[in-house]
Amino acid sequence: MYRYLQIFKLSCSLLLVAQVAFGQTTPPAATDGQVRDSTREKTPDSLRVKFYPRAFRFGTDLLGPIKSQTKNNYAAWEVNGDIDCGLYYLAIDYGSYGRTLDIRTGETYTNNGTYWRAGVDANLLKKDPDKNMVFLGFRYGRASFQESTTLAITDPFFGSSQTTLNNTNATAGWGELTGGLRVKVWKGFWMGYTARMKFAVSVKGDDAFKTYEIPGYGLNGKGFYWGFNYQIFWSIPFTKKKKAAPPLPKE
Repeated sequence: MYRYLQIFKLSCSLLLVAQVAFGQTTPPAATDGQVRDSTREKTPDSLRVKFYPRAFRFGTDLLGPIKSQTKNNYAAWEVNGDIDCGLYYLAIDYGSYGRTLDIRTGETYTNNGTYWRAGVDANLLKKDPDKNMVFLGFRYGRASFQESTTLAITDPFFGSSQTTLNNTNATAGWGELTGGLRVKVWKGFWMGYTARMKFAVSVKGDDAFKTYEIPGYGLNGKGFYWGFNYQIFWSIPFTKKKKAAPPLPKE
């Protein structure tokens, strides 16, 4: 009899512990449909939000100015901007690029021009409250530039001389597949990076010699060309963020 009494006490104790644990993890039952279940509240999905401008974010690439300070005969900068339209971001870049290369003794190459890119990014983090981004996107890029090269010529009859070739009004276009990250650091301050896979480049105006380098693209050649930007941004909202609705009173 004593044994069965001990088993009964142990069973009651286990049942009490289970009820306490269950009460801590299970939300209170709704009363007349008035009390909301917080576990069932969902963060709004940006896919369900209408496509309209919410904020403008502008910034700059950090790598270009760093290289400009550390490399001789190199000057580059780029500004970036995008418009938050919910799941999608309309993006545009504008930059300037110039450099001079020493090919061999007495031979140089110089390039100077500007470029822009425009396209769209899709945010893959649909429910992040801070709207941090892991994104994929597409850009179309366009550059206008001039380039020149000075070549040393050695002739057995006329001796050594130099000649200069110029492409004074060259243009280029290409496509890009982009991917990257944007993280909200503090208030409107953001940081991130963009990786670029560039392809289908087309050059016009390189009549004097084949273009060697394209501002905003890189070395002119066949196949793909890779690029990378490390960026900082500041975001300006178009509208104030709506305050969350107060909880319903308990009965």
